[in-house]
Amino acid sequence: MIVRDARDDDMPAIHVIYTHHVRTGLGSFEEVPPDLDEMKRRRAAILGDKLPYLVAEIDGRVAGYAYAGRFRPRSAYRYSVEDSIYVAPDASRRGVGKTLLAELIERCTRDGYRQMIAVIGDSANHGSIGLHEAAGFTQAALLSAIGFKFGRWVDSVMMQRPLGPGQTTLPER
Repeated sequence: MIVRDARDDDMPAIHVIYTHHVRTGLGSFEEVPPDLDEMKRRRAAILGDKLPYLVAEIDGRVAGYAYAGRFRPRSAYRYSVEDSIYVAPDASRRGVGKTLLAELIERCTRDGYRQMIAVIGDSANHGSIGLHEAAGFTQAALLSAIGFKFGRWVDSVMMQRPLGPGQTTLPER
């Protein structure tokens, strides 16, 4: 497995992966998959903020992707990022999510961010919750029945992990 920066030519594969998750799962609270142009626009916005947008490649094929986005737009949140990770259905349980998350944590730490937030759709999403716990995240909040998808109410779990020295020192920049 190779983890690298996503390229323009990865976007069709990323679009297929995300479309699958929107249509079949609760990891995303979107109900209608965005088109490829919208996915490209979203990636450009992440890159415009100088944040990482990664893919995991297995045998020359995109097996998953991950990126960090700003947690909130207000300036006081400037040291906090939110992670997003999506794995191709045929690549699950192969360490793709774990590898992507580790690289995302490493890059965001190196770039001076101090907190990473995971907003996980569905409190029964044991795979994503377990992935984040294994990477040092702890549950920060449970928003009960905050979303409505597939004809039912869905919780959202917020998890948090300090990056680098976290809140123990003041930021340098």
